[in-house]
Amino acid sequence: MIGKYPAKMDDKNRLFVPAKLREELGTEFYVTLGFNCGHKCLTIYSTSDWQTLSENYNRLPLAQRAGPTSLIFINATECTPDRQNRFSLTQNLMNYAGITKDVVIVGRAGQAEIWDAAEFEAFELENLTPEKLLASLEAIGL
Repeated sequence: MIGKYPAKMDDKNRLFVPAKLREELGTEFYVTLGFNCGHKCLTIYSTSDWQTLSENYNRLPLAQRAGPTSLIFINATECTPDRQNRFSLTQNLMNYAGITKDVVIVGRAGQAEIWDAAEFEAFELENLTPEKLLASLEAIGL
């Protein structure tokens, strides 16, 4: 998944699935807590990626499943877009990520993220430097 898509929450806390992400996300996906470089956002997982995440979680020792790792599942919501390709977010997810009206949906390799627009702008300004971009490219082997 790639790209950056500005969007607006409607009065019923719904967002449109960006057309370029629809096929990759499928007819059902999961949204939960996320973070990126110290910034809060929401992470969107396709059904297959969610299944893998769940299987990995279930293989953890009980002590690790009882800790903060469980919050990813406790706060998750299953999303099935309607005929207009809209899906709803829960208020607790919106509160966590500081989402009010303006958002940015971004593709990030195997997942997508939902950001409050102002928070994403701050993240981008912090990280859009030649040094950080070079370090990122080196980290992924380029």
